[in-house]
Amino acid sequence: MIYFPNCKINIGLFVTGKRDDGFHNIESVFYPIGLNDALEMRVSKENENSFTISGIGSEKDVAQNENNSVLKAYSLLKKDFPQLPYFNIHLDKGIPCFAGLGGGSSDGSFALKLIDFMCELHLSKDRLLHYSSLLGSDNPFFIENTPMFVYGRGEKMKKKDLSLKGYHILLVKPNLNISTAEAYKDVHKTSSPFDLRDLDVKDIKHWKEYVKNDFEVHLFEKYPILSQYKQMLYDMGGIYCQMSGSGATIYGIFDFKPDIQKIKTDKQTFIYTEEIVN
Repeated sequence: MIYFPNCKINIGLFVTGKRDDGFHNIESVFYPIGLNDALEMRVSKENENSFTISGIGSEKDVAQNENNSVLKAYSLLKKDFPQLPYFNIHLDKGIPCFAGLGGGSSDGSFALKLIDFMCELHLSKDRLLHYSSLLGSDNPFFIENTPMFVYGRGEKMKKKDLSLKGYHILLVKPNLNISTAEAYKDVHKTSSPFDLRDLDVKDIKHWKEYVKNDFEVHLFEKYPILSQYKQMLYDMGGIYCQMSGSGATIYGIFDFKPDIQKIKTDKQTFIYTEEIVN
């Protein structure tokens, strides 16, 4: 069976303080988009899992070792459901790694849902949310997979009535990997200059005035190409452009289909565009 884990963009991201557990409190709006991986799982006749990976970033060890979120999801369920069979697992990556798009988190959460379905565990949404929260801060979002105002470490959520249906989104990620640890190292906390729960698509033309990503300040200084790409998307006619999450993807929201031929990048730059359908 095959599931298709999709990714998300951050609309605004405020880092509001450091927690006693070493994590940071954030506020953001997560919005799902169609760019996806493909996760295939088949019951194995062997007494162990097999795991293979292909596609974008498949050459990177971080995507292949035992810490992969798909295998972590399996191990988490296996502890409570020892009767689970072993699987032949293949993950084809369409979402780039280290992109601020939540690809790894999505893979883990979709693995939970896929195993639940295949093995008829009949897990409630609350239990899926619990297991996903043990995998990582962003994981619970991909159980809901609908626009959410997120806070805390990112694991606390409230549904956000926000639709970008009919708009086009353009993603540009340079050949640059920014780890979450690197992004948080030099970030400065803010006092949430705008309440993202009040975000309204009717005001999208004014978002750039007050909907910020706190990571941009120091990461744009360290990696000027990010600010260059953001300006490029505005020059192409983007209504609102921002870095997603901790980077390194820059996205633009357009009210027309952008011409990707106008993008001046090298061949190693990842580019993706879609019309948002919901």
